[in-house]
Amino acid sequence: MATTHSADVVVGGGGIGGLTAALSLHAAGIEPLVLESAREIRPLGVGINLQPAAVRELDELGLLDELAELGVPAVEHVFADSRGRTLFGEARGTAAGYNWPQFSVHRGELQLMLLDAVVERLGPGAVRTGVRAVDFEETGDGVRVHAADRSTGDSLDFSAGALVAADGIHSTLRSLLHPDQGPLRWNGVTMWRGVTETESFAPGNSVVIAADDKNTQFVAYQISGTALERGRTLVNWVCLVPTGEPGALGTGVNWNAPGTIEDLLPHYADWHFDWTDLPELFARSEQILEYPMVDRDPLPFWGRGRVTLLGDAAHPGYPSGANGGTQAIIDARVLAYHLAAGPDVVGALAAYEAERRAATSAIVLANREMDRVGRNRSAAPGGPSGESIEKVTEAYRRAAGEAEKLNTRASLTPPGAVRV
Repeated sequence: MATTHSADVVVGGGGIGGLTAALSLHAAGIEPLVLESAREIRPLGVGINLQPAAVRELDELGLLDELAELGVPAVEHVFADSRGRTLFGEARGTAAGYNWPQFSVHRGELQLMLLDAVVERLGPGAVRTGVRAVDFEETGDGVRVHAADRSTGDSLDFSAGALVAADGIHSTLRSLLHPDQGPLRWNGVTMWRGVTETESFAPGNSVVIAADDKNTQFVAYQISGTALERGRTLVNWVCLVPTGEPGALGTGVNWNAPGTIEDLLPHYADWHFDWTDLPELFARSEQILEYPMVDRDPLPFWGRGRVTLLGDAAHPGYPSGANGGTQAIIDARVLAYHLAAGPDVVGALAAYEAERRAATSAIVLANREMDRVGRNRSAAPGGPSGESIEKVTEAYRRAAGEAEKLNTRASLTPPGAVRV
């Protein structure tokens, strides 16, 4: 099959990280091509939190106003027990001294916002949907990407100076680079997630994180600025329930299987909040998504030569620190910076990995500790107090980046890049 030059960089995956990479590369004068396996990018999924570090990067890409219209600024994380009693509160975003907010937003709407920006700035041909990258081979001066057209079954080849695997937690490209990685690591917790429109959300712009003495956890927060404008609120909720022994995730897990309210109610029968009726909140969700809570041990290296990893393909972690999307966005910005500033592609990708691998590995491990402490709390007298929660959140903040460090560090927009 004849292959001609397709782009400077092929990005395998059109999620949050892949689309941010396309925007960042374009701004740096580097031509990207995104290959997305989904035949159509639609506003699917549930809520996501973007930390100030990610909001800063989207601001530098000229997207802050659009993000502010979509999302809700989170001003506090409230840790509570199953009766809704506050154990500890932690200021977030600008309330914690950052120059940028933390935004809670619908993941699918965020993805469409990024896609619209890519199409507007790069043209519709910059994203090829229904095309899945399945293999690659390095050539003397580039990389050839082998892909499959999901509609026709045809094989396609693309050539570029570099390949960035941003194809998520089930990354095909990562498995080629790390064939002995083994199965995903399950912490024994099943997550059920949903989005419910209600009249109000009493905690306001707070993210509520509650747990009981059985290590069952519940998280809830608002995710839609547009809903608030019309006098309603869209609440993202997550139930985290220990359902098995931690270990390697078995085969045959259906990641798209819908959950049911009958699955949830027995675990929350003794929970009582004065600001919401949990059974009603669950029942009014349009859909309930169920999947295991998993991560992987940090890798000793990400890529090789002209091929590298980005986002969940590089460093899948527990959602405990609400940091997955944030780290993918930062990956994308650092990647574009080094490709624009580096003397050669191979050296630039090595510099990108050197900067990001240690930082994201620390966050993966901090997520595990946050999960352990966050769920292992007792409402009984004499149980762990808010003091232990405060200790682990402080450690997490150091790993993820404190306000002064973010506010004062140099821009990740490379010299000569187009500022939107």
